[in-house]
Amino acid sequence: MANFFNDNEDIRFLFGHYDFRRIAALMEEDFRYNSEFDFAPADAADAVDNYRRLLELIGGLAGERIAPTAEHTDTVGNVLNSDGSVTYAPGIAEAIRLLGQADLMGFTLPYRYGGLNAPQLLYAMSNDIVSRADASLMNLYGLQGIAETINAFASDDIKEAYLPRLASGELTGAMVLTEPDAGSDLQAVKTRAYQNEAGEWFVHGVKRFITNGCGDVLLVLARTEPHISDGRGLSCLLVEKGPKVKVRRLEHKLGINGSPTCELFFDHAPARLIGQRQRGLITYVMSLMNGARLGIAAQRLGIGEAACREARNYALSRRQFGVAIDELPAVRDLLVDMSVDLQAARALTYYSAFCVDLERGLERRLEAGLDSDPEAVKQLRTEIRKYKSANKLLTPLAKYYSSEMSMRVANSAMAVLGGSGYMKDYPVERILRDSRITTIYEGTSQLQVVAAIGGVMSGALAGIVDEVLGAREWPAAVAPLVEQVRAGLKALETAVAYVKEHPEGIAYRDLYARKLVDMAVDLLIAALFCDQAAASERKLLVARRWLGECLPRGRALQERICSGETLTFTDFEALAVQPATAD
Repeated sequence: MANFFNDNEDIRFLFGHYDFRRIAALMEEDFRYNSEFDFAPADAADAVDNYRRLLELIGGLAGERIAPTAEHTDTVGNVLNSDGSVTYAPGIAEAIRLLGQADLMGFTLPYRYGGLNAPQLLYAMSNDIVSRADASLMNLYGLQGIAETINAFASDDIKEAYLPRLASGELTGAMVLTEPDAGSDLQAVKTRAYQNEAGEWFVHGVKRFITNGCGDVLLVLARTEPHISDGRGLSCLLVEKGPKVKVRRLEHKLGINGSPTCELFFDHAPARLIGQRQRGLITYVMSLMNGARLGIAAQRLGIGEAACREARNYALSRRQFGVAIDELPAVRDLLVDMSVDLQAARALTYYSAFCVDLERGLERRLEAGLDSDPEAVKQLRTEIRKYKSANKLLTPLAKYYSSEMSMRVANSAMAVLGGSGYMKDYPVERILRDSRITTIYEGTSQLQVVAAIGGVMSGALAGIVDEVLGAREWPAAVAPLVEQVRAGLKALETAVAYVKEHPEGIAYRDLYARKLVDMAVDLLIAALFCDQAAASERKLLVARRWLGECLPRGRALQERICSGETLTFTDFEALAVQPATAD
């Protein structure tokens, strides 16, 4: 029987590599929940065993029940009915039922609301597994951040009303942000929210490109302060599906066809305020999007895994020139590049999720008052600040790199299959189509670079690499690789110094931001591979391959960054394609 956890050596290695015992102690607040909920783990060993069982359960559902429906889901898609309701593809509807039945739709919610109280790292692993089976399903399964946001910021009565039903799978949700004229620029949102004389809230306006906009629980970003035109005038409101919310259309898309993307009209729809006014974008949506970006990063891992599997299996069975094509050097090199690229994205995404767990877990420990010693409390606060700062950089880096990886790997899978891959007889063409959205939604790759460049320029990235490498004594086989990473950091430092001193200032930094971020992310992944190589012979080979590729690439990027070339500024009209002119 297919099990997408048990058959994945890389996920199983990383499950054992990360300190889930520490995370479990933080999530379970020293296992005090066991006295209230008999199903809560009694100790770290019990928790880690539960975590493994969850991944095995998800792996079985993904391999046996979800993956076989993915092709049909892509073909039939979703249906907008005449009454404005939406009917999911049969495979998606059944998958949601199965996941809810298995208590997997409240993955990170507290026990008291029917959740599993699981860490983000485990949730990322589950998203990875589910997305390999069907990337479009993850767009519904991965929307559990809606419930997290309600749990983090809503009033107790809202939590009690919605969280248990979201955890059971009875309800699904959507984050309703984008508008026809407010895509990446959410400060330009025009949908308005207002109160009547009785203090009741209503929402009026149009939203577009809303993933699962047909869901039951809609978190809407709307303008509550009409006199404030920027993000400070926005609040977050909960609108329940009903007669005042109309799905006007379903978008016809290139990929992820099992995920309904809706245009919504709110006709003075009743609403409930989440948290405080004016914090909708600045606090609540940014928190929601950071979680969503980690989810999208994990989704891309699943897409990359599916692409690698299809390419490897085809290359093993396809014979040309008297041999299986995976014996041809060019094909072998392509397959190795695909595998290492996928493992690089997984290393970065899982490390990012691990650091998020540490930040949130330490905050929970502080809030619960589990440490009474002043020095211990002081140390807690210091660690929280460290991880909070790191996560502001790690989250966009994970989303950026994983999204770009999924496109590269899916495209390479198409190259391995050749003409066969272009046909619908094989799933590679669907995987390639599904991969393309990844660099667009939840913030384009360009916006992730914008979010990350400050951390690269400030030295925060170098600090994270130093944290990963630490001051430990490395095995003899790994030590030279660590020195190569440290040499790469010096090259990055040189490039950053040059950009800071360039007379064009911020404009020059923005021009070369992506190249700087590419240098930085290569080195962070290299450090993570070194850490893994200390525990695995296979990962030692991966680290050597990665450094063999990324160090020459880093030198080329440094040379380009330090070239001082600004033709994009000075000769744009001569170099760019000319715009069309009216006859």
